[in-house]
Amino acid sequence: MLKHSLAYSLSNGPSNLFLNSIVFWAFLLLGMMCIGGFFMFRKFLKVLPKADGRSKLDWQNHWVESSRHLWTEDAKAFLDQLVQPVPSAFRDIAKHSIAAEIGRIALEDQASEVTRDHCIKGYIVATPKRDNKFLVRFLEKNQIDYQPYKHLMNK
Repeated sequence: MLKHSLAYSLSNGPSNLFLNSIVFWAFLLLGMMCIGGFFMFRKFLKVLPKADGRSKLDWQNHWVESSRHLWTEDAKAFLDQLVQPVPSAFRDIAKHSIAAEIGRIALEDQASEVTRDHCIKGYIVATPKRDNKFLVRFLEKNQIDYQPYKHLMNK
């Protein structure tokens, strides 16, 4: 009798725990692939050429290279402080896009060097509006007056 019931339970098929774990891992992997695909698609959109024939990444590289001679050690250190709240996995990318915007502003102002003023303006313009609260906290913490830049935050 024991031999017969053991054989019956083994031939019943896989346990529910095993099947549930397969389903869990399938959904987890599908979710991770969707998240990765979303970020890859965003990167793909940045590489597509705009009406002028250059992509957003081309313009960022252009502004960074064109303004490289304007950057002082103080401006670089200040930019490093500004991007500190950004998670480390995204910090280099954020720093590059913010530096491109700062360089563009400095070149359009025909400045002889990148100043803190350019850095703050570039940070505000380059970051999404939802990140402005981090900038305001940073500026208040370092006792920097941000009133001249409030009009950029409200756009």
